[in-house]
Amino acid sequence: MNSIRFRSLPHLFLALFLTFAAVNTVSAQGEVGAAPAVSKDGVTPGSSNAGTPAAAAAPAAGATPGAGGGDAAAIAAGDALFKNNCAQCHAVNEVVVGPALGGITKRRPISWLIPWIKNSSKVVASGDEYAVKLYNQYQKQQMPSFQLSDQEITSIVAWVTSQEGQTAQVNANPTGKDAGTDTKLGEGGADQGGGAGQYADILLIVLVVVLIVLVVTLVIIANIMKDVLRGRKDLDGRDIEVLEQRFDWSKLYKSSAIRIGAGVVFTLVLLYESVQGAMGIGLMQGYQPTQPIAFSHKLHAGEHQINCAYCHTSVYKSKSANIPSANICMNCHSQIKTESQEIKKIYRAIERKQPIQWVRVHNLPDLAYFNHSQHTQVGGIQCQTCHGPIQNMEVVYQYSPLTMGWCINCHRETPLNTKGNAYYNNLVKLHDQANGGAPFTVSSNGGTECSKCHY
Repeated sequence: MNSIRFRSLPHLFLALFLTFAAVNTVSAQGEVGAAPAVSKDGVTPGSSNAGTPAAAAAPAAGATPGAGGGDAAAIAAGDALFKNNCAQCHAVNEVVVGPALGGITKRRPISWLIPWIKNSSKVVASGDEYAVKLYNQYQKQQMPSFQLSDQEITSIVAWVTSQEGQTAQVNANPTGKDAGTDTKLGEGGADQGGGAGQYADILLIVLVVVLIVLVVTLVIIANIMKDVLRGRKDLDGRDIEVLEQRFDWSKLYKSSAIRIGAGVVFTLVLLYESVQGAMGIGLMQGYQPTQPIAFSHKLHAGEHQINCAYCHTSVYKSKSANIPSANICMNCHSQIKTESQEIKKIYRAIERKQPIQWVRVHNLPDLAYFNHSQHTQVGGIQCQTCHGPIQNMEVVYQYSPLTMGWCINCHRETPLNTKGNAYYNNLVKLHDQANGGAPFTVSSNGGTECSKCHY
């Protein structure tokens, strides 16, 4: 009879391995397509949707809150200012930490509200009857002072006036057309995205199971055929040789070519890891120390949307972004979650007049000069650009590498906002002439010179 050829078991296992590799590759590509991965180098400058301080402090002319109104620009500016400064403790139509602000212009005139918002302690100390009553009613909780202009305060009041009663109307009509549309868009979009990912995962799992079953079935069939053929007596010598052949594994490790190849691969891997280790000395990307108090940025900055500047008060005006004092925590936690064991640690620190020993996460070497306000206030860089998705972190970790190369790349790619600043007019003109209209970046203004960061 004709010679019979069988594929050996090693070939079948090799096919199984390649199948798994292909499935894993498809799975990884599907995950990347479903949810874009965040670069290890940090969020691209300018990619955040959060509002900038400049936008929050937009001029608000023409507001007339006392009359229950205000133009659209004033109300829009008031909305941003309220969210950045007031939303942590106040709502329009309900009590949070402080009183509800609905109807505030009916209770107090704007001439009283301006000094109260700027420095409530001073108004209480003056003996103002309404201020003292409010101070005692809310358990002598001191409202922090705000460095806001009269125009900005007027804008906030105009926005509050425009929002009076809206929450009650929405709750009273939950089946309204607009509410239903928003719910469908919000929930449906999330469900569709999550459902597609789940279906893809299930499909891949089913595919892997089917392939495993096929390979095992082929192996079983091959063994059965061998057993059947061994019982036949009409096989010639070559058929018997093929039937009884075994893979000689000793040939692999005795082969000089394979030994040389393995040695070269091992040497290259060792060299690569050594170089990577040497280049990583001093880098702390991913550093996530345990803090003395379990503070969650995901809860405060994410779910409650507390603005970063509320706690880190110097983020827009100082060389460094300060660590919040315990008094800032007590603005809310003198009323909220007072029985929490973590909050009691704040109480003990205040009673002992000792600062909380927070562990610093982001450190730069002393040889590098960095000014926080220059980037946040002047450059308009968002927190997430360097610190990553801070609003999603239960425990803060160093997201970006903070290396010199990482900073220089940002300076080369980030354009400068030169509009309305006559200082840059000639510089931009000369730059455009020499570079054919290429963007005027931080690097174009000397942002990659050594003396910019190393004095």
